[in-house]
Amino acid sequence: MNEELDLIFDLAKESMSNAITHLEKKLMNIRAGKANPNMLSNVTVEYYGTNTPLSQVANINTPDGRTIIIQPWEKSILPEVEKGIEIANLGFNPMNNGENIIINVPALTEERRTELAKQAKTETEEAKIAIRNARKDANNEIKKYSDFSEDLKKNSELDIQETTNNYIDKVDKIFELKQKEIMTL
Repeated sequence: MNEELDLIFDLAKESMSNAITHLEKKLMNIRAGKANPNMLSNVTVEYYGTNTPLSQVANINTPDGRTIIIQPWEKSILPEVEKGIEIANLGFNPMNNGENIIINVPALTEERRTELAKQAKTETEEAKIAIRNARKDANNEIKKYSDFSEDLKKNSELDIQETTNNYIDKVDKIFELKQKEIMTL
């Protein structure tokens, strides 16, 4: 009987963990002040007829906080890399010097920082909703079992609520760090 409860609990925790992992990936794509190779994680390049992630066809480096240098493994795809960056609509103006693509990352305006903080907040709220949905699903599963005592059901729901609160706290901490990163000049 406790095996069923353990399984329900494990599935709920896995769903909550997945929500946090998803949030971290989403927030990684929201740029703060410094240049970061992750800013280009959504860029794909037409490579031998296939859309390929930029990181699989080039080295991406950040020599300083304002510059990203992309060095394709094949010089012939430089125009495709430029095109991929423009299609990704990141607000960057790539410069091709015949060897590399150089991107000067402009400083963020206060207005843009506020916009990015709102975007981070939206992603955070979506993660919280996913965590609460995992809680709801687990509680519904527990209620289905008629051979569980009411006390056991109640205690299990309390355990799931405690786990939910812990994951929500983690999400809040992740957001606070990202917001601080975005708003810091």
